[in-house]
This record gives sequence, structure tokens and C-alpha cells, in this order.
Amino acid sequence: MPDLDLVAFRRDLHAHPETGFNLKRTANAIALELERGGLEVTRGIGGSGIVATLRRGEDAEGVALRADMDALPIEEATSLDYRSCHPGRFHGCGHDGHSTMLLGAALRLAQDPNLDQTVHFLFQPDEENGTGAAAMIADGLFDRFAISRIYGLHNMPGMPIGSFATQVGPFCAFEDNFEIRVTGLGGHASMPEKGVDPIVTGASIVTQLQTITSRSVSASDHCVVSVTDFKTDGARNILASNVFISGDCRGFEAHVSNTIERRMRAISNGICAAQGASCEVHYSTSFQPLVNDLDATAMAVRAAKEIGNIDAEYGRVGFSEDFAAFLQHRPGAFVLMGNGTHGPHAMPLHNPGYDFNDEAIDSGIAYWCALAKSG
Repeated sequence: MPDLDLVAFRRDLHAHPETGFNLKRTANAIALELERGGLEVTRGIGGSGIVATLRRGEDAEGVALRADMDALPIEEATSLDYRSCHPGRFHGCGHDGHSTMLLGAALRLAQDPNLDQTVHFLFQPDEENGTGAAAMIADGLFDRFAISRIYGLHNMPGMPIGSFATQVGPFCAFEDNFEIRVTGLGGHASMPEKGVDPIVTGASIVTQLQTITSRSVSASDHCVVSVTDFKTDGARNILASNVFISGDCRGFEAHVSNTIERRMRAISNGICAAQGASCEVHYSTSFQPLVNDLDATAMAVRAAKEIGNIDAEYGRVGFSEDFAAFLQHRPGAFVLMGNGTHGPHAMPLHNPGYDFNDEAIDSGIAYWCALAKSG
């Protein structure tokens, strides 16, 4: 493997986070090292995505290994020497580590004479917003590159280094988003009887939305409905004319998503009608549920066992992952990998005090290499 200090590389990515599709520095740094390592590199897939290819063996099709590159639009709260130098941007989900591990695996496999199949290394933009995978697919990813299976991983704070987790079938939840605009009749705060107060109406909607999980969805189905924002256009002595309610929903099955949307519209319209207000409900899906393929998961489990230990029946996790979009086009599997059990390495993902654990880099590289050579 070319003489590249992967810890220093990861920390450089951490210090210079980029978000969404605006990954010029990040993508260029990764692509340059892949090119120096002798890989065939295609830039600009889906805007700023990268595909690096090692062509080995007689089979034209190859396996794809994927990492994400984007950071989060939040302020870092660590005192690390390599903390973010960009206010409001932070690698709080470990994508700096994911990219570094996949880069390290690509460089190592490029020097491995025992590799006997073609491998495509995918570096994806905009995972956090759930649009990067779709952009790469729309840009012809599966038409331009012969991919038979695809694999992904994500670090997991609180899980020991060298440990992995996954399961067959549904693994990561869908994410639906909603925005509800309640329109009333604003006026003077001293004369509420002359208006229609959308705040009272909106508050009733927020309360009743909680009944979707408890009264409209079976207890055996995973269902989360969270109101995450409530804004008005009122002021201290002004009754608002409009209220804006937004939030997030999670589950694993389409019928749960359909039930949430149906009940949300009925609740919002019904309460508004009772209060003399009106509303608009916008409901959309950001992330599809991630479903692991049986055979691909078995291969991932075997590879992880070569490195450490794996819980192959970990259970479903409530967060969402853009990797799910790839699995709607090719069979594959997604695993979680331990990030450590203490300090910033055990802080929750998306927490301002989180940091990817550099001690996990070797485990990630070893896992990717074992999986690439497993056939």
C-alpha cells in the first residue's frame, strides 16, 4: 500500500468538513490518493461522487463497496487539535472515517495479488439529506459500472472496536417528513374573539398527532411520529395568522407510512374545521427502509468474523440510511461497526461532541478487504 498516513488523512478531512454535494476539497483529496494508488478513477458521478475500480479476475461484473463523504451542518463542540475550521460544519457522523477506511482498503487491495474479482469503490455525496445515492444512480451508476452486489457500513458509538452488527431483511427505518401550515385569522392579542387563533389549533394538532402511534398503528409495528419544529408569524401583542408545524416519521413497512400520512391529514383537517381554520399538509419520503439481502448478508457476516465478532441478529435500528436506495437496484448488505465505548467515540452520532475513533480504521480496512476477496 502506498505510504499514506491514514490517521492524518482522516483528521485532515475532519478539520475541513464539507456538506451535501459541495465536496470539492474532500472528493479531490480522495480521488488523488486513489489515482496515486493505481486505481481507475471516475469523478463527478452524481455531481461530486467518485467510483474507483480495480479490474481483476475473469468476471466482468464486480462487487461495490460504498462510503459516504459529507459532513453535518452543525457546530463542533470538541477541543480536538483537528477540530473543524469551518463554523457550522462538522463531521459528527463519522463519514470522514468511512471515507478513510474505504480509501485504505482500495489502496491495500490494489497491492494484493490474491484479489481475483473486480471491485468498485463508491464514495457518495449527500448521504445526510438522502439524495446522494439517487443522484449517483440517476447519473448511470449501474449502467456505467457492472455491479453485482453492493455493501455499506456505518460506525456505531458505544460498540467495541472490532465488533460488527447486522441482520437479514429490514435493518434501517424509512424516514418521512411532514410540514403542516395552519391558517387562521390574526389580529390584536387583546381581542382574540375577533380572530381565529392558529396557535391553539396547531397545539391541538401536535397533541393529536401523538395518537397515531398509540391508536392507529399496531404495537407490533415500529412507528415514530415526532414534531420537531413549531413556528408562528405572531408577536407579543399580535395574534398569529399562520402556524408552521414540521417533523419526522420512522418505520419499516409501507403500510405504516401510509397510515401515518392518512391519519395526519385527517387529524389536521378535522381539527382545523372544528376551529374555523384551514390547513395544508405536505408529506414526503426522504429515506426508504434499508433491506439486507439474505446471501449478501451471509457474505458480510463471514467477512466480519475474520476480523472480530458480529451479531448477525442485531435487530432493527430506528435511524435511516441513504444506502437503502442502492439496495433497491442491487442485492447487498449494510453493517454497523464498533467505534469504541468511551469518551467522544461513544457519544451519539450527530452529537457536537462526537468523534470518529482512529483505532477503528484498521478494523474497517480489514473488513472491506475480507469482503472484497470473499467472492
